[in-house]
Amino acid sequence: MTIHDVDTKLNISEALERLMKDGLPFRFEAFDGSSAGPEDATLTLRLINERGLAYLMTAPGDLGFARAYVSGDLEVDGIHPGNPYDIMVLIMSQLRFKVPSAAEMLQIVRSLGFGNLKPPTPPDEEHLPKWRRAFEGMRHTKKRDAEAIQHHYDVSNRFYELVLGESMTYTCAVYPTADSTLEEAQFAKYDLICRKLDLQPGQRLLDIGCGWGGMVRHAAQHYGVNVIGVTLSREQAAWAQDAIERQGLDHLAEVRFGDYRDVVESEFDAVSSIGLTEHIGVRNYPAYFQFMHDVIKPGGRVLNHCITRPNNKTKPIGAFIDRYVFPDGELTGVGRITVAAQESGLEVRHVENLREHYALTLKGWCENLVAHWDDCLDEVSEGRAKVWGLYMAGSRLAFERNEIELHHVLAVRPDAHGGANWPLRPTWLS
Repeated sequence: MTIHDVDTKLNISEALERLMKDGLPFRFEAFDGSSAGPEDATLTLRLINERGLAYLMTAPGDLGFARAYVSGDLEVDGIHPGNPYDIMVLIMSQLRFKVPSAAEMLQIVRSLGFGNLKPPTPPDEEHLPKWRRAFEGMRHTKKRDAEAIQHHYDVSNRFYELVLGESMTYTCAVYPTADSTLEEAQFAKYDLICRKLDLQPGQRLLDIGCGWGGMVRHAAQHYGVNVIGVTLSREQAAWAQDAIERQGLDHLAEVRFGDYRDVVESEFDAVSSIGLTEHIGVRNYPAYFQFMHDVIKPGGRVLNHCITRPNNKTKPIGAFIDRYVFPDGELTGVGRITVAAQESGLEVRHVENLREHYALTLKGWCENLVAHWDDCLDEVSEGRAKVWGLYMAGSRLAFERNEIELHHVLAVRPDAHGGANWPLRPTWLS
């Protein structure tokens, strides 16, 4: 490239094409009147204004795309914002960027304007307060965990009812068949966990990170178990306790607003943790599993249900997920989880990967969001609803592609002589 080429001004679409290895798999139109990509494409991305361009330039990748899309500066024709699965497939499967030379990059930046390298204010839905920037090494204090959980869950219980369905369950379901409904699959998930824990009438269960109390209510209603559930979301706790009373289960079950680390009771027969591990931080695994080991009786069981990676490396969950969905979330492989469980004194007895079931679960949630879109917008901002559609559709694709997984790890606390009250054949397989 010559100096003359560097001085040649590109329009926005030409600049984008310079960054593509294999061209664009969709139609692209920009506010400067330029366009690129197949004219007969089923999907069209439309860049509306200068702010959207600045979002894309100052945070290349998923964060800039999310900022422009959530703010309404980047529109996608051909999809419903509650289920942008098709555009996620194109972006994650067919969009290939190349690394431009220094001269090419200079030409692109000059063409698009150096002023667009100043980051605009992020959308209101983004969560990254200044104290997070200053104290990145101090994650997972009780205060910080509470704020992160409340950012995601204390939105609107009605919004969650519309998206999650009657079960109010925000974790992977287990589909008995491909034709099972979301509600049938959530029932099957809770029942599978109860059977893995071998729950019996009169036993005591602690459910940590209990959400809206789905496991708490299922174990009490169908297995006659005395259950304590704990959640860091005040909205979840209030909804769950009200549901317990409506179902006439308050003699068996309760849900508390608080940190599981503040539970003082012990001698439980079992502990379930469904979707909490992602929030606690990998370096806190030893204390987490030690807590569960210490609060159950010898012979007691632990079921840990969490999203995992297909390897045991620990890496950030991605800027979009961190700032818009799960602040401070961390994922690693099931190997790290089983090691931490073993080192606490628990004996791991069964490990199961249910990742395809989570893809189906997310598909169901997206369908609910689309079906109830107008009602959802009565509860949350359009930007927040877009975040949910983007997050769930992208996560569905990631589970389908085995970029993330969902594991059950079942463990028991042996007594001093190795006894574990374990049957020769697992009861949930009979």
